[in-house]
Amino acid sequence: MSQNTVRIAVAGAKGRMGREAVRAITATPDLTLAGVLVRHVDDEVLQDFATSVYDDAVRLLETEQPDVWLDLTTPATVVNHVNLALEHGVRPVVGATGYGEEDLARWDELAQTRGIGGIACPNFAVGALLMMRFAKEAAKWMQKAEIIELHHDQKKDKPSGTALRTALAMETDYEVPIHSVRLPGLVAHQEVIFGGTGEILTIRHDSLNRESFMPGLILACRGVMQLRQMVYGLENLLW
Repeated sequence: MSQNTVRIAVAGAKGRMGREAVRAITATPDLTLAGVLVRHVDDEVLQDFATSVYDDAVRLLETEQPDVWLDLTTPATVVNHVNLALEHGVRPVVGATGYGEEDLARWDELAQTRGIGGIACPNFAVGALLMMRFAKEAAKWMQKAEIIELHHDQKKDKPSGTALRTALAMETDYEVPIHSVRLPGLVAHQEVIFGGTGEILTIRHDSLNRESFMPGLILACRGVMQLRQMVYGLENLLW
C-alpha cells in the first residue's frame, strides 16, 4: 500500500449510494477501504464486502483507525457518527442529510480543535454545483424564479438539500418557491426556471445514475485531507 493512500471507512455501505461508493473507492488507486459499517452483520453481508465489516461505529473507528469517515447513512444516525469520527480524529465526508447549522458549527469547532478537516456535501454531482452557480448569476438579472426538484421515491427529505441550497445561493429579494416530486424511476433532477419580460430561462441538471456522484465523492475523500476546518459544500474544493 502506498504511503499516500487514503484509508476510508464507509458508513451505510449496504445502501445504493454506499455500494456505488465502495466500488468507486476500490477502483481508485490512491484510495482504499479501511472497513464498512452496516446495520447488522451476517454471513450474507460478510460475503458482499472484501474488507472488514462492522455494525458498531466506535469499534470500526478504534480498530481500523481510518483517515476518512464517509457517511452515507440516514438522518437518524449521521449526527452521532460524525461526532464520533471527529472525536477520534477522523476526517468526515458527509453525504447523508439530517444535520443542521448547529451541528455544522459544533463539527467545525471539533475539527479545528483536532487540527483536521471535514466536508458536508448536499450534492456530490459536479454538474449540480455548476447549476447552482449559474442560477446564482441568473438571479441577478431575472425577475422571478421557481425550483422543481425531482427524486426517487425512497428519498426521505423534502425539499432536497440541493434545492434549499440553490434557493439560498440565489440571494433574491423575493421568495423562491420549491416544488418536490418523489417518483420511482427518478434518480436526482432539478430545474431552476426564471421568468423575465417576454422570456423564460431554464437551468436543469439530471443525474441519470449514482455513478454521476462518484467523481465528486472521490474528490471530497481526497480533498478533505487538505482541510483544517469543517466546510459545507463540495464547491469549497472546486473554486
